[in-house]
Amino acid sequence: MTARRVVFIGAAGEMGRIAIERFAKADGDWQLTLCDIRPEILAPLVERLPAGRATVRRLDLYDHADLLDAIRGAALVVLGAGPYIRTSEPVISACLEAKVPYLDFDDDVESTQHALSLHEKAEAAGVPVYVGCGASPGMSNVLAADAASELDTVEDITLGWLVGDERPEVGRAVLQHLMHIAAGDCLTWENGGPVIHESYVGTTTLSLGGGVGEVLLYETAHPEPVTLPRRYPGASRIRCVGGLDPAPFNGIARGLGLAVQNGELTTDEAVDYILDVLKNRFFGNSRALRAMLGGMVAQVRRGESTWGTLLTFLVLSALRRRYTWRGGLIAQVGGTRNGRRAVAVRRTAVSGPDTYLVAGMGTLTGTACAAFMLLALDADDRRAGAFAPEDWAEPSAFYTALERVGTPRAEIVESVY
Repeated sequence: MTARRVVFIGAAGEMGRIAIERFAKADGDWQLTLCDIRPEILAPLVERLPAGRATVRRLDLYDHADLLDAIRGAALVVLGAGPYIRTSEPVISACLEAKVPYLDFDDDVESTQHALSLHEKAEAAGVPVYVGCGASPGMSNVLAADAASELDTVEDITLGWLVGDERPEVGRAVLQHLMHIAAGDCLTWENGGPVIHESYVGTTTLSLGGGVGEVLLYETAHPEPVTLPRRYPGASRIRCVGGLDPAPFNGIARGLGLAVQNGELTTDEAVDYILDVLKNRFFGNSRALRAMLGGMVAQVRRGESTWGTLLTFLVLSALRRRYTWRGGLIAQVGGTRNGRRAVAVRRTAVSGPDTYLVAGMGTLTGTACAAFMLLALDADDRRAGAFAPEDWAEPSAFYTALERVGTPRAEIVESVY
């Protein structure tokens, strides 16, 4: 098998398809092995790739023998199938056994912690394990490291993400992750150490680029506050905040997330209901309907939205009208420069359906993943261990990699002072 073979597991997912297409835009002689439990739906993707560059293979990642056969001899294995709290462990284990490099865009805290706990085992195997190589985490970590490089000391880091109206095409794994972070424990970094908050409760306002402006975002259980303290142990606070646009989506997520946390719904029931709502079917599960409405009403009562915003959202949803997509990433780092308090900000520069990088959650995550794939393939072969993005992806090299996969330079990053 060629040493330049890249294996992509979960290739049929939206983010995976985008990562593959944009990775293929870069110069290189890589051969792609596209694996999925549903290989039949990969034909349109293969047709869009350069002729002869890709082959398709059916793979159940829980079939250890078949997984080993698929990845053996690869230059890089990319896991795009979620939720990562279930999928990353078997694939990382197989990569360590086969001694092939691994990369994912894991956005779950527990599986990220597990992957990083394998650092010594990965070192012994001589294998790099790159985790969290998507948008958030991933590009957000790089933005934070870039901003922090302007400062003499780092005292606080706030990373923010906003995802716009993705209806009607929302993947099941994405919704499972949303239910996972919309309620329950949120491991974060405060007063110089790890603490547990309630996810999706604390709020802050950040000013995103691309015409988005000031938005209210919620503290969420994401990996960045778990990995970044290893690089910035002297910081007093590191947190990740995020949200959905339009605002009532946050109420829906919180209401259903609480219902799951309280045992009133299973995660699958909540996800099934959201998928029904996306098809304008509201009344199939009365418990889920009550949780959804309760979440939106509670959001207004807490002052996080308004009755007018909620009513407009309900009317437009009933008419099957979507909002114009808007979103992006921001990293705001506070500290000192020349003995004085200073704040450095990096954020995505533009967003919306006419952009390349931030036209949707899929384009942002997939394009960032494609850039990380290039960096991993270009990396020193002697690197071994488990790494978060801030451990190995130098900002200027990452921005160049984004250009190599087709991103216009003007869309990549904006500095704010």
